[in-house]
Amino acid sequence: MSWNEPGGGNNGPRDPWGGGNQGPPDLDEAFKKLQQQFASLFGGGKRGGGPAKGGLSGALMGVIFGGILMVWGLMGFYQLDEQERAVVLRFGKYHATLTPGLQWNPPLIDEVIKVNTTKVRVAGLREVMLTKDENIVEVSMSVQYVIDDPRDFVLQVRDPEVSLQHAAQSALRHVVGDTTMDLVLTEGRAAIGFEVRDLLQQYLSDYTTGIQVSKINIDESKPPAQVQGAFDDVIKAREDEERVKNEAQSYANGIVPEARGGAQRVLEESNAYRDQVIAQADGEAQRFNQLLAEYRKAPEVTRERLYIDSMQSVFANTNKVMVDVDGGNNVLYLPLDKMVPAAGQPRATGGRSAVGERDMREIVDQVTEQLRRDLDAAAARRGGR
Repeated sequence: MSWNEPGGGNNGPRDPWGGGNQGPPDLDEAFKKLQQQFASLFGGGKRGGGPAKGGLSGALMGVIFGGILMVWGLMGFYQLDEQERAVVLRFGKYHATLTPGLQWNPPLIDEVIKVNTTKVRVAGLREVMLTKDENIVEVSMSVQYVIDDPRDFVLQVRDPEVSLQHAAQSALRHVVGDTTMDLVLTEGRAAIGFEVRDLLQQYLSDYTTGIQVSKINIDESKPPAQVQGAFDDVIKAREDEERVKNEAQSYANGIVPEARGGAQRVLEESNAYRDQVIAQADGEAQRFNQLLAEYRKAPEVTRERLYIDSMQSVFANTNKVMVDVDGGNNVLYLPLDKMVPAAGQPRATGGRSAVGERDMREIVDQVTEQLRRDLDAAAARRGGR
């Protein structure tokens, strides 16, 4: 209603407060009307033209307000598990980081963001890049990480996992760019994983992402598909080289100990033969010394005994003896194998005849007698001529 709209009393302008030309409105009356409207809304208005029951409506309002306050308070309770941490924002500003247990924060005032700090998350990426020797390789990598600082993870970076992907790509390209293709494709992958992990952790710490890198796995590294066949041949050749080396090493491990054992056996046999020869020489020397002492006591007896022993050792290994007689053209033949049994003392050892000392004396006597007769006969023939 406009202030100067006609229709008021005495053809004057209307008062929007309903006071006409009575002056400014009464505020107490306005509040009273407002209270009556609220009371009628909750069942406390006029009944039968009687006055409103203001006391009952006020108690009901208190109960409703208390119930709303209780529900609001109960909504603020929550439970944090052992692996969780909670970042609390009060009116959008960082307030606290809460630990596991029963917690309470005022609803609609605090914002609670729960973060799992023990779960191992995995981010994977596959990149094609240049190596140090200007060859193209394709590398597949997976990053295992956990949230180390919930506050930095929630507040410092808008999207920390996207930042992790970008930082991992940068770290991988940096390390592979300083490595030759052979190492990337073969035994250098483990070292590349360690270097990428250290460099990636440095990047994430500089960005304050709150992420802790646990492990880097180089899942696959391979050359481009266009030259895959040639690389497969190279890899097969290297595998064959390693296999031949292992076989050679296995053969060496088997033959070297055997050769060393044979050499040690020869050394032991040589030492045993040396000791045997020395012992025999010592025994012969002692026997000769003892024989020399006996010879000095009885030379003739000792000389005869030596002669007999020598003859025995010679005749023991033969069964025929050829004797050349001085001054004659005949050669005496002595069949010992027949003469020994005739002596009445045959002895066999291992299938061969063995001549005893008594038999030898008889044989020597027979030979001596036969030689004497032959010499006498030869002398008689020479005298008759």
